[in-house]
Amino acid sequence: MDTLDTGIRSGYCGCMRLYGQEFGLGMVDRIRSAIVADEGLTRSELSRQVCEWMNWRTPRGSLREMSCRKALLKLERRGDIDLPPSRGRPGEAVSKLSAKDSAPMELQFKGNLSELGQVDLVPVEGKTPASRQWRELFDRHHSLKSGPLCGAQQRYLVRCERFGLLGGLAFSAAAWHLAARDNWIGWCPLARSQNLAKVVSNSRFLILPTIEVPNLASHILGMAARRIERDWVERYGYAPVLLETFVDETRFTGTCYRAANWQRLGQTRGRGRNDPSGTTDIGRKGVYVHPLHPNWRTQLCTAPEPILCLPQATYHDDTPDWAANEFGRAEFADGRLRQRLQSLARDFYARPTAPINQACNGDEGKIKGAYRFFKNPQVTMDILLKPHIEMTAHRIKDEAVVLAVQDTTSLNYTRHPATTGLGPINTRKDGAQGLKLHDTLAFTPDGVPLGVLHIECWAREKHYESAKKRKALPIEEKESYRWLQSYQRVNEIQTLCPETHLISVGDREADIYELFQQAATTPKGPDLLVRANGSTQRKTTEQAKLWEWLPSCPLAGGLDLYIPGKGGKKARTAKLEIRHAAVEIKPPNRMKDSAPINLWAVYAHEPNPPVGSDAVEWLLLTTVETTNLEQACERLSWYATRWNIEVYHRVLKSGCKIEDRRLGTAQTLQACLAIDLVVAWRIFRLTKLGRTVPDAPCDIFFQEQEWKALCIHHTKNPHPPDTPPTLNQAIRMMAKLGGFMGRKSDGQPGTTSLWRGIQRLDDITETFIIMSTAIAAAPP
Repeated sequence: MDTLDTGIRSGYCGCMRLYGQEFGLGMVDRIRSAIVADEGLTRSELSRQVCEWMNWRTPRGSLREMSCRKALLKLERRGDIDLPPSRGRPGEAVSKLSAKDSAPMELQFKGNLSELGQVDLVPVEGKTPASRQWRELFDRHHSLKSGPLCGAQQRYLVRCERFGLLGGLAFSAAAWHLAARDNWIGWCPLARSQNLAKVVSNSRFLILPTIEVPNLASHILGMAARRIERDWVERYGYAPVLLETFVDETRFTGTCYRAANWQRLGQTRGRGRNDPSGTTDIGRKGVYVHPLHPNWRTQLCTAPEPILCLPQATYHDDTPDWAANEFGRAEFADGRLRQRLQSLARDFYARPTAPINQACNGDEGKIKGAYRFFKNPQVTMDILLKPHIEMTAHRIKDEAVVLAVQDTTSLNYTRHPATTGLGPINTRKDGAQGLKLHDTLAFTPDGVPLGVLHIECWAREKHYESAKKRKALPIEEKESYRWLQSYQRVNEIQTLCPETHLISVGDREADIYELFQQAATTPKGPDLLVRANGSTQRKTTEQAKLWEWLPSCPLAGGLDLYIPGKGGKKARTAKLEIRHAAVEIKPPNRMKDSAPINLWAVYAHEPNPPVGSDAVEWLLLTTVETTNLEQACERLSWYATRWNIEVYHRVLKSGCKIEDRRLGTAQTLQACLAIDLVVAWRIFRLTKLGRTVPDAPCDIFFQEQEWKALCIHHTKNPHPPDTPPTLNQAIRMMAKLGGFMGRKSDGQPGTTSLWRGIQRLDDITETFIIMSTAIAAAPP
């Protein structure tokens, strides 16, 4: 069955997603060229060519020509292509039934099922006498006539030994949206879009009105349920697992479906398949379903992992319409959700510390739309973040080295007891409730954040297992598995960006043997850099303990390393002694059958720490070759970049106030969190870019109205400059709005003053736009 057009249309990149396929600029140009090059090209030939180019096929391997034809028509309506003139469709010749083909319609029979003899279902193929007979039968006796039937379909005639034709039935594609069915199944939007083809609709059912036989209808339905799977596999290459149908309960009671073990779920809303506006009322109908397999729900609710891909079009990073860049490719069936997402992202960024009502500027419509958006079952964290992750990959591919830093933090929602779906985040005695967040951010070696790569957000279970029981669990059932999942995502990005050297960086919690094992068995995968956990006491194959053996290795040299302030302690520069060596790590006792792993170790120690400061002592394990002092110092600088993710968490909690979000469920909190994650990244990125590319023009990050309003407010001059200031100048002006004093001793603005300044700048810009419009409209 074809996937519904998700309608992703982005003027900034020229991309459109139709029926599950992405038509980027390159593909559209190729289609245009094919049309121009061959004047005799037909639409059917063109659709076959496009299917071949995109390898667009059904599960049985045939080309999806009809889906492609519909996609090409949408591209033409959009103005992207001009299709060859339509040559019409010959269609199937329709003729009246001959006397030989016709059933004895005037025959009346009233009796028992056994008197009919053997009852058979006869499959109907197109362009055959049986097909004409089926159409004539339904056109004559069924209220919906013979068609059209939507999508994939299978028709049958019902015959018996004694009287011949008794009736017929048909199965076709299921309804795309059906509240009663979807709520009963419990699938997510991604699972529905991928597995809807496994639901088949009994769209026609007819027994001749001249035949009255008790239990005949339920007998035919039972035969059809047992046969449809085999015929569907033969025709389409996959098996349905659930049947659905609709009963007009103003005329029928649905007794035969109940007798055949079909279950009534509720009623439709009366809109019909072809009423996108929701204004037509065709009457409510009863919804009935019949599972074909015991594990039908598992098959339908299993959602595939989203497949990441680099944007096909050329993106201009940090363009003024940043929300379109980061969220414009979100895969929603309803395009209005995509527009709402971008609007919310802009509002959240303009007022990062504000609650939702204030971020929406008190607009009642926006506020209602925001809460409805987060409650919408289509809105999930994975769907919201996927386009941003793909844009992050787009930024990564232009870098030589990228550090994928991962860490875990807690989100405390204890102050909001009405929120459901939360779990413990601290000790049992503490009783704090909230969510756990494991995130992975991509950084350049200079610390510039490129974007979010992976997010795992979950609520812990209510019960507390003993440490001994948790240790005995397989790694897939432990929270520590998130570190391996992050590495798997980074490996996906590495595949998309083969020219970039990706290194997954983790703190002591990432000192997991399975993680090193996964890196060692992943060909051409990303490298690892992990700080060893002192309590683990890893051993080499020579039975030496790393923490005891490495300090005795020869001194390679020294390094002055900047240590940022934390927990009330001031920032300082630590003078470190560096040692490094190649090591072979033994597996832990619980993995005795595993092979040892070859790594490089870097040991850094501060022999003379300042009074009142703890000495720095790091032992890093890495899969990156480290054979000299320069390489060892580079590994240490890479690990020092890990501190940036802690700054990011501070921006997320203090700048975006995510722990103050008041939403009813953990699911809605996660949907809101997805937007806040990208907003926090953008604020943090602005801070870093002001330091790494200070002389770049500020219009790479600010819209024209924003930097002009900023300059007017800062200089008190009503006439803005003709050219934009530098990025550093604009950032310092905006930081002053947030309390930054800008003295020589103050250094560069931090994230706190920036997120405060962003909120004030939005109000200043809005006033500037209103006044500029009024002045332009005033008579001379």
